[in-house]
Amino acid sequence: MGLWLVVALIVLSATFILALTFGVLRSVPNVRVLRAVAAVQYVAAALLAGARLTGNA
Repeated sequence: MGLWLVVALIVLSATFILALTFGVLRSVPNVRVLRAVAAVQYVAAALLAGARLTGNA
């Protein structure tokens, strides 16, 4: 149960960062870096969820 909570928090964090980069932070010079951070978070959440579903976590 705890791992699903971690996955949900990671997804929420990535979604919040992505929403900021398409809103308020759209004009900052390093917006690509922030979007890359969100993408890495989505990949990490997917890997954790996949590991949990396959029984490896």
